[in-house]
Amino acid sequence: MNDIRSTVAMGLQFGILARESCGVKLPLQVLQSEKGFYIGTADDSGPVSRESMEYWSSKEKAETALSGGGDFWNQRDHL
Repeated sequence: MNDIRSTVAMGLQFGILARESCGVKLPLQVLQSEKGFYIGTADDSGPVSRESMEYWSSKEKAETALSGGGDFWNQRDHL
């Protein structure tokens, strides 16, 4: 588990798992599933990867984590 806050601060806002597992460079964004909001990647076909281990109860909380404020988020190490 890696704390991603410093990575976001450096402007590296692309999905690690999307790149490693699917060979695509996609920007991180807040997505929603039945479990809640998470940080992941998507393309025109839909979600590609869930990058965060965490789920948040609101889009705003997930966006705050993605921007490097508020809660930390942890990078998943596999799809």
